[in-house]
Amino acid sequence: MTTNENSPTTSEYTAEHTPRMQWTQHAPDVYRAMARMDGAAAKGLDPVVAELVKIRSSQLNHCAFCLDMHTKDALAAGESVQRIVQLSAWEESQHFYTPKEIAAIELTEAVTVLTDGFVPDEVYAKAAKHFDETELAHLIAAIIAINAWNRFAVTTRMVPGHYTPGDH
Repeated sequence: MTTNENSPTTSEYTAEHTPRMQWTQHAPDVYRAMARMDGAAAKGLDPVVAELVKIRSSQLNHCAFCLDMHTKDALAAGESVQRIVQLSAWEESQHFYTPKEIAAIELTEAVTVLTDGFVPDEVYAKAAKHFDETELAHLIAAIIAINAWNRFAVTTRMVPGHYTPGDH
């Protein structure tokens, strides 16, 4: 039993962790600069693609705070639960996504997980086939922005579960 659908009672679940710091209060100029970058990156980018990118990057970076935020934003914008759930296994469920969305998801993974030290040419070429250069520049910026947000949230242990769509 829960007190509402978003916040479980503490008798059933473990207690929330506490954040390490409220980084936005201690570095408000950095927060505002990040928000401007995020907003600029989103201009000219399909909002559905933008949310898929934010969710997939947040999954890869294990960012619970950003997953909470962006899944709620995607649902509020009309995205289906099924597509959000399948995103973590998109390679096996590509039929839920358009070729353009798949190209964006692949590029997101390549930029987010730079274990080989580069973005493979074939991944970049596939994205370039589906996005014109302006869109592609914005897509890359959006991927970089969510990765930065993820790193702030994970490092400072921002607490998921309290976000309401439209808060940010």
